[in-house]
Amino acid sequence: MAKITFKFEDTSIPTVVVENAEEGYSILEVTEDFDIHLNHNCGGVCACSTCHIYVNKGEDSLEEISDKEEDFIDRAINPRLESRLACQCIILDEDAVIEVEIPDQKRIIGHEH
Repeated sequence: MAKITFKFEDTSIPTVVVENAEEGYSILEVTEDFDIHLNHNCGGVCACSTCHIYVNKGEDSLEEISDKEEDFIDRAINPRLESRLACQCIILDEDAVIEVEIPDQKRIIGHEH
């Protein structure tokens, strides 16, 4: 099972480590399964930018970024080179070690799970 460390731009939220994330799942699905707050409006179909995250480690263990995803990242708040959409980050390696930073959700209008 993959290990994902979730850090938060809002430092008042403690780091969460998920050690049993399944291959084939998206990072958005992992946040839902483990009750990690990440807004998402479109239901995980790459039609908005509310599930914007930063992948700081383990990018090679995730599905490659698409042109459509890049277009939506351009609309996100404070995009960086390591920006991704959690709904499009499918875990490809069951032994992956991934580190994600979740931007401050207070600045994002979106549905909570």
